Amino acid sequence: MSKPTIYSVKVKEALSRSGLPDLDYALNPYIGCWHACIYCYARLYTGDRRVSENWGDIILVKENIVETLRREVKRRKPGVVGVGTITDAYQPVEALYGLTRKSIRILLENGFHTSIQTKNPLVLRDLDILKKYKDRVDVGFTITTLDKDIARIIEPRAPPPKARAKALERISEEGIETWVFYGPIIPGLNDDEETISGLVELVRQTGSILYYDKLRVKKFMEKPDHPLYTVAERAKRYPWRKLYAKIREECRRRKVKCMPGMEYKTVEEKVNTLDKYMYSLSK
Repeated sequence: MSKPTIYSVKVKEALSRSGLPDLDYALNPYIGCWHACIYCYARLYTGDRRVSENWGDIILVKENIVETLRREVKRRKPGVVGVGTITDAYQPVEALYGLTRKSIRILLENGFHTSIQTKNPLVLRDLDILKKYKDRVDVGFTITTLDKDIARIIEPRAPPPKARAKALERISEEGIETWVFYGPIIPGLNDDEETISGLVELVRQTGSILYYDKLRVKKFMEKPDHPLYTVAERAKRYPWRKLYAKIREECRRRKVKCMPGMEYKTVEEKVNTLDKYMYSLSK
């Protein structure tokens, strides 16, 4: 497997204001993501063409983010910080630079709550920090499928689902709040009963919360050479309400708390808010 091309950049701000539910701020130590998930929308909001046009192969490291964050936490009101909203803050490059570890320590020491979303068990490295401040930490894993072969297709460089599940279990055992993001749900790939049942059971066993969301079709998916091209149109006509009802019923049956990935009154409101938020991060 090849390695990413890494560039260093400097930033003026470490924390961005968030428009997402339950988040006051967002923190993204890196731009771009080595996991190279074929559905990832973040490529549309990077603000750097090198990254967006070579998704997964180029990573920008925010070299001064730690120093910038140290200044910001002194003048910003403590709130909930989403860690890794348009990148995976625990992708392999984090093992080299440690910007996420240093950043969450600063946030937690200064009264902020950190909400981490990742696909990478590297987060276990930071259990010492997370346990110390577990009353102000929650950790979520994106697990779109439990089938390693399907995962390899849609998330080619991300750790396999089994590794994520084991990391989820380990973090939950420490009494830290955990959750699973089942999304995007892609017609014909991970919308089957076996997937739903398996994920709900994993959530039950770990005492987590399940969030779910459908595939949001973006322009880059509608190009004939894109792996999701054949399902893009199908996703637009898919009976999502019926599928969501099936997910909720499975959750009720196993006594698991579950809810849509982001709660808004309408789908349009949700999409518009997300787009505006992502555009703000690219500025």
